[in-house]
Amino acid sequence: MGCCFAKRRKSQKESRAEREEEQPKLYSWDQREKVDPKDYMFSGLKDETVGRLPGKVAGQPFVIQDCENCNIYIFDHSATITIDDCTNCVIFLGPVKGSVFFRNCRDCKCTLACQQFRVRDCRKLEVFLCCATQPIIESSTNIKFGCFQWYYPELAAQFKDAGLSIFNNIWSHVHDFTPVSGELNWSLLPENAVVQHYVPLPATEEFKAVRISTEANRSIVPVSRGQRQKYSDESCLVVLFADDYTTANARKLIDETFQMVGKGFSLVQTKEMSMKTEDAQRVFQEKASDFLLLLNKGPVIALEFNGDDAVQECHLIVNGIFNGTKMFVSEKKETASGDVDSFYNFAEIQMGI
Repeated sequence: MGCCFAKRRKSQKESRAEREEEQPKLYSWDQREKVDPKDYMFSGLKDETVGRLPGKVAGQPFVIQDCENCNIYIFDHSATITIDDCTNCVIFLGPVKGSVFFRNCRDCKCTLACQQFRVRDCRKLEVFLCCATQPIIESSTNIKFGCFQWYYPELAAQFKDAGLSIFNNIWSHVHDFTPVSGELNWSLLPENAVVQHYVPLPATEEFKAVRISTEANRSIVPVSRGQRQKYSDESCLVVLFADDYTTANARKLIDETFQMVGKGFSLVQTKEMSMKTEDAQRVFQEKASDFLLLLNKGPVIALEFNGDDAVQECHLIVNGIFNGTKMFVSEKKETASGDVDSFYNFAEIQMGI
C-alpha cells in the first residue's frame, strides 16, 4: 500500500508540474491595457471638427496627418505629436511632454504647449506657443509666433502631468536653421492679436462641455511680451522662493500688475528653475546671504516686469500684498536692469540658449 500511495503522490506532483509548465508566465507589461494607434491619430480628414476630451489621450503619442480644412482640438496631455501634410487647419494641442513637429504644412493656425517645437518645410503658420526650449524652424517661411493664451479647468493639472512649468516659456526666442540673407522667415504676431480670431473655440456640442477661456488674465500660462521691444528702459526683477504658495503668489503678483497694462506696464518674461549658491551670489550679489537657505527648498520663480517706475510699483505691490513673504525685488531702478540681465543670462546658460 505504501508503494501505491507513493506512486499516486508522485503522479499528482508530475501532473501539477506539467500544468505549470503549460501556463505561460505573466509579466507586468502583459497586463497593460492594449493601445490601438488608430485611437491616437487623425488622418485623411477634410472639412471636419474633431478632437479628444480631457482624459482621452492620457500621455500617449498622437499623430495628425493629411488633414484639410479641419478644426482639431486635443484637450489633454500627450507624449509627442507629429503634424504632417496638413492644409488650412485650426489646431489646439494641450501640453505635450516632448516635441511637437510640423512637417509640410501650410496655412494653419495653432495654439499649443510643449517641451520642444520644430517646424520643417512649412509656410504660413500662425502659432500661439508655450515652449520650454528654443523654438526651431527649418526650410520654412512666413511663420508667426504669439504667446500661448488659453484656459480650461483641467489644463493646469495637464501641464504637471506633462512635466511642464507654466513659467518656462521662451516662445519668441526662435532659431532659424536655414536663414536667407536679407529675408526673415519668421516674425511675431501683432501684440493686440486676438487668439479667437486665429483659433476659434469649438462649436460642436461635444467640445462645448470644455469650459474654455482665452482671456489673457485667465490664461494658465502667463502672457508675456517676450522679445518685443520694451515700453521703458526700466525693468524690475522679482524672485519668489519655493514654498506651498509660490505659484499662487506669482499668479497673484502677475494679476496685480496686469491691471496696470494700460499704463505701459508689462510682464516681459518668466522662469522657474533651481539655483545653486554660486548662482545666487552672481544674481543677488550682496543680498545673496539672505536667500541661500531658501534655495534648498526647491526651484525659484523669476518674473521680469517693465515700465516707468517698475521698481517702485513692484515694491508697493509686494509690500502691500505679500508682507512677510520672502522675495527678492530689485532695490534701485539704476541697478534693476543689471539684476534682470544677471538672472536671465544665468538662466540661458543653464538652458543652453
